[in-house]
Amino acid sequence: MLDLDGVVYIGGEAVPGAAEHLERARKAGVRIAFITNNASRPADDVAAHLRELGVEARTEDVVTSAQAAARLLRDRFGEGAAVALLGGPGLDEALRDEGLEPVAVSASEAVAVVSGYGPKVLWRDIMRAAVRVRDGLPWVASNTDLTIPTQFGTAPGHGVLVGVLREFSGVDPVVAGKPERPLFDETFRRVGGEHPLMVGDRLDTDIDGALNAGCDSLLVMTGVTGLAELVAVPSGRRPTYVAADLAGLLEAQPTPGLSDGAAELGGWRVRVESGSLGVEGNGSADDWWRAVAAIAWAHLDSSGEVVDTGGLEPPGAGSAQPDG
Repeated sequence: MLDLDGVVYIGGEAVPGAAEHLERARKAGVRIAFITNNASRPADDVAAHLRELGVEARTEDVVTSAQAAARLLRDRFGEGAAVALLGGPGLDEALRDEGLEPVAVSASEAVAVVSGYGPKVLWRDIMRAAVRVRDGLPWVASNTDLTIPTQFGTAPGHGVLVGVLREFSGVDPVVAGKPERPLFDETFRRVGGEHPLMVGDRLDTDIDGALNAGCDSLLVMTGVTGLAELVAVPSGRRPTYVAADLAGLLEAQPTPGLSDGAAELGGWRVRVESGSLGVEGNGSADDWWRAVAAIAWAHLDSSGEVVDTGGLEPPGAGSAQPDG
């Protein structure tokens, strides 16, 4: 289960090597699913975008938070139910695919409100939806992402709108997207598989979501999580595996050896001295990240303090990219 932005692509460009790594995984018998909190685009549009970037993808390989939200609503209210839509085309299509009827937020026949990111959502509809939620109409939100990447930089995401509606109404929505379970459950239902693995670049959605869903996770260092964030992850919220990029899908994930206050792996030796992280040696970018994470987390668990990474530069192949 692959997150998209920061894992498969960054903005409008594919992450270097992503298409080749995924093709190798497919040939090895791995079933690939692309899962996204973005509810604005239909799955067919997402798949087409991936193919434009050289990544093999069918519509049925894509699972969106809009689809997960629609499934929640159909399971609760049944086929044919009218749902007040506050969102974009992806959410509209997902509702229709589940046999639900999208209606205006003012429609009296609506049995629930569903919200998702949509660049053309009008303030008058936000106001009407907020009042209806306050007055008791059930509310499902596609996701609570506070930011989204855009061509003009990182911008407010649907989570900002959720915050506005929540503060006004005093109501918490049922959330379909990561890190909550519905998107994972929808993916399991659609794709199947015996040993699901969540692959992502975000700790708060991808890795926390995998933990909530009870599945393993692989954190790749090509997106928003950088060195400072990695070494500060507390116990109970850490990824199962760490790799520089998607090449880690088909590589062994060795555990660094810990002794005498140091972690050693693949030619790297990492120590914490006077609260600062130091690295010696040479080896692969994957092993660098794993060794650094192992000793930093051991230090955090024993001392309660996050190591200082000032001046430490990751290997070029595993350097984190800027958000968006």
